[in-house]
Amino acid sequence: MSQSVPPSGNPFAEGAAPQPYPAAPPPAPVRDNVGLGLLAAFVAALVAAAAYGGIAGAVEREIGWAAVGVGFLVGLAAGKVGGASPALPVAGAVLSLGAVYLGELILLAIIGGKELGVPATELFFDHFDVITAAWKEGLGPLTFLFFGLAAFAAFSGAKKAAR
Repeated sequence: MSQSVPPSGNPFAEGAAPQPYPAAPPPAPVRDNVGLGLLAAFVAALVAAAAYGGIAGAVEREIGWAAVGVGFLVGLAAGKVGGASPALPVAGAVLSLGAVYLGELILLAIIGGKELGVPATELFFDHFDVITAAWKEGLGPLTFLFFGLAAFAAFSGAKKAAR
């Protein structure tokens, strides 16, 4: 194709203004908020404990490897929300221990409720001492192994999520 007028070599000669560069994206939010990280880890621990206890209660057996998932979820929440504070992995590990313990108590309440014909919530809230006594009777080396794995998963999950 031929043009009637050859190009002048200046793309802005006919009055077209140069387009400015697009604006820079906003900076990433600062994630060094220990309090918010602790709150996120606490909420994640409660949710994970309920899920762990509910699932284990549905199949009527302890799912020890799910404790690793509980720990990782707690650590992930702490690290993602709270940032790289050195206190968060430790707090996540402690909260994961509490979450696994609470999940096992929920498991016992569900199983005991099915056997006794009472709601699990009634057994959990009205007879908490019976549930904790049953938990103490069932302690074994695997219980402590899964507690350790949950704490390790929370600690390492928080460290990796903070990167």
